[in-house]
This record gives sequence, C-alpha cells and structure tokens, in this order.
Amino acid sequence: MTRLPAGGPLPRPRNPEEGREVLRAEAIPAPDVQRVALQALEFTSLCPKTGQPDFGRVTIDYGPGKLCLESKALKFYLWSFRDEGEFCETLAARIADDVVFAIAPRWVRVEVEQNVRGGIEIVAIAERGEPAPD
Repeated sequence: MTRLPAGGPLPRPRNPEEGREVLRAEAIPAPDVQRVALQALEFTSLCPKTGQPDFGRVTIDYGPGKLCLESKALKFYLWSFRDEGEFCETLAARIADDVVFAIAPRWVRVEVEQNVRGGIEIVAIAERGEPAPD
C-alpha cells in the first residue's frame, strides 16, 4: 500500500518503511505559509532493550518547500512505530530523515520527548537544513 483509503478506519501499518512511503504519497501542495508545527501527544514505541512501551510526544516543526505533510498520513506513519524497538535519539533522527524524504522541506526540527521511566525523561532533537527562523 502506498496511499491511504479515502474513507473508513486507517489500516494498521506494517512497519515504518511503509509509513514513510505513505507520508510521501499523501503529501499535499504547500500553501503560502512559512512554518508548520505538528504535535503528536500520544506517541508510543517500544524500548529496544526491554520491549516495554515508551510513551511520549513528537513535535515536527518545518518550513515547507513545495509540499506539506498531510495529517492523516502522519498519524499512520507515527502509528507504525508502535511495535518498533527504537531509542528516543534514533527516533528523532529517523523521523527527521523521513520528513525530508517525504516532502523536502527547507528545514525541519523534530523533537521526541519520552515520558519519565525509571526517573529519567529523555528529549532528543534532530534538525535538518537551515535552522528555523525565530
């Protein structure tokens, strides 16, 4: 599958590679905006060491080129990590790279925040392209 169905419930993604392809296929033309920020407040993945679930938040902030991320495709993509064992730092880098692959933004900043587990909260940030203007 490269495109999502027009209606009905989302199918379950097989893996992040499929999610990445859907992100690209479902990208929409960029309107005249300089910055887009998306937050996923209920992100889950698995700890690659223990297999236990990690909960957190993903923030994607980018400067569109010719394309923007489509939110339904982004939900599908992020869902693809639910059964994947990846470290927080790896997730931030991978998501940033996949956004570049999907829409070739002028710049992108991805922040992955993992909720506290064992007394430690992790925040990993990956940036691609020129830094975002303030």
